[in-house]
Amino acid sequence: MYKRVLLKLSGEALAAGRGFGVDAVFVSAIANEIAEVARTGCQIAIVVGGGNFFRGVAEQAIHMDRVAADHMGMLSTVINAIALQDAIEKTGLRHLEKGRIIIFAAGTGNPYFSTDTAASLRAMEIGAEVLLKATSVDGIYTSDPKKDLDAVKFEQITYMEILNLGLKVMDTTAVSLCKDNNLPMIIFSMRERGNIVRVVQGEKLGSLVTA
Repeated sequence: MYKRVLLKLSGEALAAGRGFGVDAVFVSAIANEIAEVARTGCQIAIVVGGGNFFRGVAEQAIHMDRVAADHMGMLSTVINAIALQDAIEKTGLRHLEKGRIIIFAAGTGNPYFSTDTAASLRAMEIGAEVLLKATSVDGIYTSDPKKDLDAVKFEQITYMEILNLGLKVMDTTAVSLCKDNNLPMIIFSMRERGNIVRVVQGEKLGSLVTA
């Protein structure tokens, strides 16, 4: 079982398939899983994305200045962080001493950097043993499994292989940060209830990425 982890939650995942906004029921379920992890003694920090509201590099921002668009995207992560904070506090974790859950919002605070890069950076800053990336897909595939029925899943892969194969797992800055600092990452689906607890306890889920 891991003792300290950084959990990256995508904004799109918080929308639970609706494409936009926050699904309160789904966020509540995720908060309960996070609380369960915290109660096992594992220290958990979270980085949330903002793609369910606004993404600076998305089609919706194509005519905008990149810096302005990225700042809007960072504000979107704050909305998600507040929603998640509210849901976690409702589990009764608000006043726990020491076992508090940390939520990092607003990305890195700089344009041109994704929340994947923020997750990698924060994971190293807090000395996390692993970066857990919870998405709507159950791992890394040779191509997008939602579009390609012949896509093959990687049980384990290196960061260099991700770069060489051009896989869209996370942006290259985040990949390079993890690679250079020997930070392992596990990409898994958050669609199945209980997966966060399972992966923290060491159960083999998703795809393991190593340096």
